[in-house]
Amino acid sequence: MGKSVSAQFQTLRDHNGCALIPFITAGDPDLATTAAALRALDRAGANLIELGVPYSDPLADGPVIQAAATRALARGVTLDAVLALVAEVSPELSAPIVLFTYYNPILNRGIETFLRDIYQAGARGLVVPDLPLEEMEVLLKPAQEIGIEVTLLVAPTTPKERIVAIAHQCQGFIYLVSVTGVTGMRVQIESRVQDLLQELRTVTDKPIGVGFGVSSPEQAAQLKTWGADGVIVGSAFVQRLATTDGTSGVAEVESFCQQLKAALN
Repeated sequence: MGKSVSAQFQTLRDHNGCALIPFITAGDPDLATTAAALRALDRAGANLIELGVPYSDPLADGPVIQAAATRALARGVTLDAVLALVAEVSPELSAPIVLFTYYNPILNRGIETFLRDIYQAGARGLVVPDLPLEEMEVLLKPAQEIGIEVTLLVAPTTPKERIVAIAHQCQGFIYLVSVTGVTGMRVQIESRVQDLLQELRTVTDKPIGVGFGVSSPEQAAQLKTWGADGVIVGSAFVQRLATTDGTSGVAEVESFCQQLKAALN
């Protein structure tokens, strides 16, 4: 049942590759378009795909992704609908799906039930931006047993000893947040990211994906040069899907994904 997140990174490492990880919000503009976009991203060379579960209070998300989640919720997109979508599409994809969700929906469903449900649907990874390290244990242990790899976030403001602890606990890959603040497109990437990548390398050999603010092929190439194992691009994809009708939005997403992929090759 599908490749794990770690296995995907290992394959890329064996070929000195850098993972392209697009992010889209499930259900914006609608679930059918999300399904088409997932297939298009996979065709265009995405190595993993982050799928955001719409949530009413998305603290870590910038305006583009927040607006997408709000629209999806207004259309009645639920976690069950997202999981049905993943179950339908994931068997066709070579890129593992990593679900991005806040902790509340996990708690509401029950941790083990949630993890089992997303695994059975075909997801292989999980990002929970609002769960602090101190409370991670309740999620990490059962996730490991079920086969879901939980990715933890490291920010530019994270102290060294905490980085060590996060790197130790993290499964799949470490999500390095490239900016202080919320997600969104930035004109340039802070050079601090280069230092952070080097700092992380001294404490872990786990793959490091960099996200928040990446919006162009040039920035993606820059991150690869700096030593990132993966580049995560969100708002730039979400915006393309939001500002066009379904069919042309999917075509735009596919072409943008190809451009990013070419920059990483």
